[in-house]
Amino acid sequence: MTEALRVEDVHTYYGDSYVLQGVSLRVAPGQLVAVLGRNGVGKTTLIRSVVGFTPPRSGRIRLRGTDITHLPSHVIARMGVGLVPQGRRIFPSLTVEENLVVAARPDSGDAWTLGRVYELFPRLRERAHHRGNKLSGGEQQMLAIARALMTNPTLLLMDEPSEGLAPKLVLDLAETLVRLKERGLSILMVEQNLPLALRLADYVYVMSKGTVVFEGTPDELRRAEGVRQRYLGV
Repeated sequence: MTEALRVEDVHTYYGDSYVLQGVSLRVAPGQLVAVLGRNGVGKTTLIRSVVGFTPPRSGRIRLRGTDITHLPSHVIARMGVGLVPQGRRIFPSLTVEENLVVAARPDSGDAWTLGRVYELFPRLRERAHHRGNKLSGGEQQMLAIARALMTNPTLLLMDEPSEGLAPKLVLDLAETLVRLKERGLSILMVEQNLPLALRLADYVYVMSKGTVVFEGTPDELRRAEGVRQRYLGV
């Protein structure tokens, strides 16, 4: 079976700053894979490399077997990569519905529609005509996920989706991600919330200083106390 995503020995720089130093990982179809690590270890750079914002200098990134390493970001998005960025980055002056419609891909066949998105997030239907800057933090995160779904991705990238959310909203986020997994969506999630990641992930990677220092199942990470203490501080 072709992998949803394969990152092979990727090296990425910001100018002269050497950030990703030989990172490799894979996401199987329908899997949720979590990438864990402290701030500044290269997790967001990994996401940026996959979507083409900061292309690697060397290595390969393959989407369903196709090399996307040096493609423009808009082409990668059209190939089925959706992004929920850190900080949400919704359009504050647009309404909820306008935020969703502007992201829609009309040529997607069996598409995520407004109706399907509103079924997943009933609160967004209630707030459809409210501007983005009038939403709570939890509602903005719902909107960021819903906007990414409107692009009809086969692979969803999520950068710190639980950041700034109250515990109850983190539980709501977890329920949403379970439902997306049940629909067969492949997800790569960068996260610092270890309990959330261990609850949801099929496979986990731990990064430190631009490299992968651990990979395995959630149960294997639970048993790897030294890894958790050294690299995650728990």
